Amino acid sequence: MASVSDFNSPHNITWCPGCGDFGILVALKGAFAKLGLSPHNVVVVSGIGCGGKIPHFIRTYGFEGIHGRALPAATGIHLANHELTVVAIGGDGDGCGIGLGHFMHAMRRNLDITYIIQDNEIYGLTVGQASPTTKKGVITKSTPHGTPEDPINPPLVALAAGATFVARGFSGDIPHLTDLIAKGIAHRGVAFIDVFQPCVTWRKDLPYELYQKKIYKLEEVGHDPSDWQAAVKRAIETERWPIGIFYQVQKPIYTDQIPFIKDKPLVKHDISNIDISKYLEEFM
Repeated sequence: MASVSDFNSPHNITWCPGCGDFGILVALKGAFAKLGLSPHNVVVVSGIGCGGKIPHFIRTYGFEGIHGRALPAATGIHLANHELTVVAIGGDGDGCGIGLGHFMHAMRRNLDITYIIQDNEIYGLTVGQASPTTKKGVITKSTPHGTPEDPINPPLVALAAGATFVARGFSGDIPHLTDLIAKGIAHRGVAFIDVFQPCVTWRKDLPYELYQKKIYKLEEVGHDPSDWQAAVKRAIETERWPIGIFYQVQKPIYTDQIPFIKDKPLVKHDISNIDISKYLEEFM
């Protein structure tokens, strides 16, 4: 049985003291341990950003991609070997900016992977520009007169795109987030989790105390996660901020519909009798 310590990495963590990424990292390791996963059967894929270094800070297989491209890499890994547990993770700028197209298509395909957005409503690594989730009117380094655009709502995007598991967590509530990530990974199908993550350096107007004041848990108010319309209503709330499972339903997953990988991962197919010389000649 795996323990949290089995997922500890020897690399020094370089985030700002108090960064919400610490809570996400602890919750992710806790979820892996809770599910009894082994490090060699897990792949964590990231894009670029403060949280993009998570594959370095957790002892599993890992891949740090380029900005906005965590999901294409995660998709390729999953389709090559769907027996692995694949978790893609990245910031709100990473996933809702240049990566938004990949976000939409991963949700509609219902790949059996988990996608986590570290949502601090800012581009933190590049020192404080407005991100796609920054609320209208917020003053940042790139919007000195206030952000002129309405923000993207990640859970609403996931719901509209057809995700079969949509949730939101808070990096300041590690036990709740751990349970949420574990449930997302255990879900058969695509699981999307938006995580409120305070940026203590560039978003001092969004401190932990404000999140704690505004947040409430869906499981404590009788929310029905099988009701898509109810999930949409929760996702667009602004006065209070719900966390928990917005929506969960079972549908056929992507790999079940691909005949040659349905029963056996692609990496386990015998290709010793396949002649690829003509393709090598053409493309090499």
